[in-house]
Amino acid sequence: MDQPAYALVTGASSGIGEHFARALAARRRNLLLVARSRAKLESLAEELRRAHGVLAEALPFDLSAPGAAEALAAALGERGIEVDLLVNNAGFGRRGEFARLALDRQSEMIRLNVHAVVELTHRLLAPMMAKRRGAIINVSSTASFQPVPWTTVYAATKAFVTSFSLGLAEEVRQHGIVVVTLCPGGTETNFFEASSYGTRKIPGGLQPAGEVVDAALDRLERGGLVVPRWFNKLGVFVQRFLPRSLVTKVTADLFRSAKDAE
Repeated sequence: MDQPAYALVTGASSGIGEHFARALAARRRNLLLVARSRAKLESLAEELRRAHGVLAEALPFDLSAPGAAEALAAALGERGIEVDLLVNNAGFGRRGEFARLALDRQSEMIRLNVHAVVELTHRLLAPMMAKRRGAIINVSSTASFQPVPWTTVYAATKAFVTSFSLGLAEEVRQHGIVVVTLCPGGTETNFFEASSYGTRKIPGGLQPAGEVVDAALDRLERGGLVVPRWFNKLGVFVQRFLPRSLVTKVTADLFRSAKDAE
């Protein structure tokens, strides 16, 4: 009897990741839920099993820790678990002046936002290619399309994710693998609070996380770049024709605080 296939969602305990888990369960996809919080994951897994009759398992891993992505992939391999959809969603940002933010925290951000994405993708891609089926959704951001002072490292990590995902999509197309590069703008999650961005007005307003997830899943069959909402699409398009220095100044004004100007 064939082993059941799973969708693996990182950062599944809250925000966009939790909405991915709920939307995929509603589509009768078996789930592997990855995040740091065991209690939240187990509660969500139990809820989804009861509500949708799917297989759902909590896998508590801190993917920002060195070696965590390798350990997760090894655990899946030892159990012979097939992952046919990988959702690289886990990530965080930090607002503030680069030189004044703790280097350890920014290095942790790079490990989670970049290295974990690359390593999990690399380790889970080979089995997909061997079976000539599978999909990857990498959650990036509209911040990936321009430099963003006062959240410099976060924007740079997302620029990597976007470039990596679009390039990878072309490479794996011949192997029957689809890659979705998801670049949402401001979204209704705890991101701004958790990342010390504070309360600020986001151009175009915040988008419900469910809408972001639906936009990505609607493109799962054909893949490609997904920028939800027309306002975000317009912003990404227009800034390509503006001087880089002007775009950087505008984003700096959006993210600078009165304290940063001291």
